[in-house]
Amino acid sequence: MKHALIIGGGPAGLMAAETLLDAGHAVILAEAKPSLARKLLMAGKSGLNLTKMETADRFLAAYAGDGEALKPMLDQFGPSQVKTWAEALGQETFTGSSGRLFPKSMKASPLLRAWLRRLTDKGLQVRTRWRWVDWQDGCLRFETPEGAADQHPDAVVLALGGGSWARLGSDGSWGGQFVQNGLDFVPFAPSNAGLVIDWSQHMTRHFGSPIKNAIFKAGHTMQRGEAVISARGLEGGGIYPLSPALRENAELEIDLFPDQSVEALTQKLSKPRGKQSQANFLRKTLRLAPQTLALASEMQRPLPQDPATLAGLLKALPIRHQGLRPLDEAISTVGGVPLDSLTKGLMLKNKPGIFCAGEMIDWDAPTGGYLLTACLATGLWAGQHAAQFLNEA
Repeated sequence: MKHALIIGGGPAGLMAAETLLDAGHAVILAEAKPSLARKLLMAGKSGLNLTKMETADRFLAAYAGDGEALKPMLDQFGPSQVKTWAEALGQETFTGSSGRLFPKSMKASPLLRAWLRRLTDKGLQVRTRWRWVDWQDGCLRFETPEGAADQHPDAVVLALGGGSWARLGSDGSWGGQFVQNGLDFVPFAPSNAGLVIDWSQHMTRHFGSPIKNAIFKAGHTMQRGEAVISARGLEGGGIYPLSPALRENAELEIDLFPDQSVEALTQKLSKPRGKQSQANFLRKTLRLAPQTLALASEMQRPLPQDPATLAGLLKALPIRHQGLRPLDEAISTVGGVPLDSLTKGLMLKNKPGIFCAGEMIDWDAPTGGYLLTACLATGLWAGQHAAQFLNEA
């Protein structure tokens, strides 16, 4: 029996561990935190979005430029396999109107408990509070509550996470070890992140209010949805998918009336205003929500009086901002291990027997189940190829 070591106890690491156990190998999983899958549990607090039930082509397109590299992994473990996997763990699922798949419990904890029980029954050995600090000549050293501990595994799967939500375990500190060992590493950058906006005082009363049913545009990307006005700026499903373009300093515009043309808006705005203030006229004529009117006024003060000019502004409202939220506040990150530094089996080309999985690999995806699915898929893939490596050693 060969000995495999998994470092990182999130979904990718757990999937790799189960795959190696099923292949008949002894597996130790080392996790720096006191418990496993803490980021998964946090995601489950607001309803655990497991995946998105859509065609393979549409699903793969969400990964944009990384789709080709991830395709064999997602073909093997895509939305339908995620559904089967969750239900095999006793979690009945349902598909929402947008195609997103959730467990009926809307929580991660029942699924995680069932998964950990199954892994324990298969023989998984878990070492919590083990922080990986060094590797030399096949020896991996950990800081543990009992002091330094060395491991000499026959194969390793690294599932160390990205660079966001450091308090949950993904602090990205492992990048320093990669650099010290002469391995390729792309610095982390935020993805699926909100925007920082320095609001004026008059926006305070609108904090927590949504900008609904709008189209958000940055570069060549557009997303229909909503965003919430927060004390820090704008956040939500309308903003997050634009992160790649916004990282490249693309300008952001919002079409506040996606179902109406500039001409139609101009016609409405050309009606006599009488003694009404412009604000009241806009609320009544366009049914403009107070927070939406406030956002427009914040970005363009005073608002144009000319109907055609104002209509054009409401169809393409430029948003002044100070960039994406800090790395640690992002839902996910890009950066990490470049895909071209890995073999097709996700093994480091310069470190035979060491595989990578999950968010530590430099790929990007929007929210909506794509992140979790790819973490599970890459964990399975890395585990399978690590098992193959052990069998051939």
